[in-house]
Amino acid sequence: MYQSITIIGRLGRDPEMRYLPSGDPVTTFSVATDRVWNDKDGQRQKETTWFRVTVFGKPAEITNQYLSKGRMVLVEGRLAADPKTGGPRLYTRQDGTVAATFEIIANTVRFLSPRDEGAHEGADMHEAGASGVAEQDVPF
Repeated sequence: MYQSITIIGRLGRDPEMRYLPSGDPVTTFSVATDRVWNDKDGQRQKETTWFRVTVFGKPAEITNQYLSKGRMVLVEGRLAADPKTGGPRLYTRQDGTVAATFEIIANTVRFLSPRDEGAHEGADMHEAGASGVAEQDVPF
């Protein structure tokens, strides 16, 4: 059996990198995806879904170095279910209401934002995958 998810969205905040006890890097960031449609009255509607993305190894270092809040990315990976519920991870918001977050363990992170959209020149349209960098070389 196989599970895969692909999303395209914008980073909600800058990535955060940390290291496992083994010394392997791990980077996490949040991505917002939007669905826009017109309702039966012709009014434009918008629905935003947030995903928490985790990247391991060399791709974690690359994503931490080149991504920043607002940048557009394509993420491919698998959903990580909450061990307690088998569904999205549940948490309590500051206002006391319960919310859910969808977590993705990334195999591939492709940087989609054009160069003039901020951040780092040379970082657009690169792909950080499980085996490192694909498509184009990131300048190191």
